[in-house]
Amino acid sequence: MDQNPSQKEQIMLPFSVVSGILMCKTVYDITGKVSSQLYKGYNGLKTKDKIEWNNRGFSTFHSLVVTVVSFYLVFISDIFKEDPHNPVTLTERKSHLSSSLQGISLGYFIADFAMIVWFFPSLGGMEYVLHHLLAIFSISLTLTSGKGHLYVHTLLLTEATTPFVNLRWYLDLAGKKSSTLYLYNGLAMFFGWLVARILLFAYFFPHLYFHFDEVKNTFPLGPYPLVTVPSVLALMNLFWFSKILKGAIKTLAKTKNC
Repeated sequence: MDQNPSQKEQIMLPFSVVSGILMCKTVYDITGKVSSQLYKGYNGLKTKDKIEWNNRGFSTFHSLVVTVVSFYLVFISDIFKEDPHNPVTLTERKSHLSSSLQGISLGYFIADFAMIVWFFPSLGGMEYVLHHLLAIFSISLTLTSGKGHLYVHTLLLTEATTPFVNLRWYLDLAGKKSSTLYLYNGLAMFFGWLVARILLFAYFFPHLYFHFDEVKNTFPLGPYPLVTVPSVLALMNLFWFSKILKGAIKTLAKTKNC
């Protein structure tokens, strides 16, 4: 695992970013074509709803890819496992797979951010702008420095909740708020958010603390990016989780009264 950017990496990284942007465009178009054939209500949607429908299609696809690969890299592969015999510190370890995935993910966040700004605020308010700017900054920093891959992939695991959030929006738009699927998806979103966006940070911050000697020498800016960015994201996740919790309580109350 050579930490210096090789000629192959210098070609691979921009290629993966462009691939991420093209992935968004391709899935956006496919989502529209498939939806128009499989869901009759799609053709009757307003233009702004069709745009968001297709946008959520590629955000779901991205979340599935990064969740599976990041979980493999962080918890299954040997790349980031504690090994006292490995001379390369955890903050300096990387692989072609981890770099490629981050490049693709960076391409996604750039494409999604562009759409959020272009159609602002219909695809999300300022909290989404802040979230995406933090993601773009973090991933760009690790890709250009070749360091901190473990922590970025850990944070990318929070994308695991996106399919549940998007399905909730789809069902709401389709008038299925009273369906059993809507209820079960809401519960899955609640527990998924609790695990992937709340409890995950209970693993992240202690890990950061116990490896702080490595972390503080990771970037020219010091440990600040690896401390401040996850802290802001954690606070945003707690804010959103409070809303999800209120919604879950309200939904369960309605179910009991039926």
